[in-house]
Amino acid sequence: MARAFTIVLGILLIILGIMGFLPEFRTAGNLFGIFAVNLELNVAHLVTGILGLLCGLSSSLAARVYFIVIGILYGLLAILGLAHSDSMLLCMFANNIANNWLHAGISLFSLYFGLTFKN
Repeated sequence: MARAFTIVLGILLIILGIMGFLPEFRTAGNLFGIFAVNLELNVAHLVTGILGLLCGLSSSLAARVYFIVIGILYGLLAILGLAHSDSMLLCMFANNIANNWLHAGISLFSLYFGLTFKN
């Protein structure tokens, strides 16, 4: 089950990363007019999505480790984002309050599945 959820999250992150590059989905630099995006954030979503897809196709252990690592990383991004409000994170990632909530949600979702599913 962890593998299936990892694949789904990976695919969603890949789609999100691709959509961030397409002007049809951006308004004033915001994806859907809500989420701040830039090249670096789009690439980060693509990379974490591809890793999720690979881990989900690999093994249950890889899927659980992916969820835990992604949960921690996205949680840190959410915390940093709240501290920096609407300014760039780590001098590279676009940031706004919608991104912070999205990253917090991804973090909680990932940590839940990473810590509750067994091999």
